[in-house]
Amino acid sequence: MKRRELFSSLVSPFKKDVQKQEVIIRPPYYLRKNDSGENTIESDFHKSCILCDDKNCAAVCEEQIIIIQEDGTPKLDFKNSGCTYCDECAIACPTDVLKVEHKQNINAIFSIDMSKCLSWQQTMCFSCKDPCLDDAISFAGMFFPEIQDDKCTSCGFCVKVCPTEAVTYKIKDEED
Repeated sequence: MKRRELFSSLVSPFKKDVQKQEVIIRPPYYLRKNDSGENTIESDFHKSCILCDDKNCAAVCEEQIIIIQEDGTPKLDFKNSGCTYCDECAIACPTDVLKVEHKQNINAIFSIDMSKCLSWQQTMCFSCKDPCLDDAISFAGMFFPEIQDDKCTSCGFCVKVCPTEAVTYKIKDEED
């Protein structure tokens, strides 16, 4: 049994079924603002994605994190993996909502809930740090992890490996 599996099995009886407000994170290949500075995200997704019958963006995602919602638009779901920024969803997009030339970090901010985090409770756990290729999670000694926003690409690989679901995310405000 791996360390992550052990921690997950120990804390699973204590997890609550709290209904969270859904956060819709889009793939990282869209133009966030048009030439006049207006936000284009949701309007473009709802105008164009619903016309796409193939839903190729989800089909080509090797990490299987692109989920097509009931309204026909794609969102990222980090429960099983993270984004490798492979460009495949943008290449497969027939409506040009997603384009490789618009590639940018995912529009999300990740954080660690200290009250849920094992390391913040003095239990040695590096589950979130291990998959972070950008070295964006730093520890003060053996404990107290923090996500460094300036290094984080918002790939989401830290979400699924956390045994206590302490890694959370929200949509990044454009002013941030």
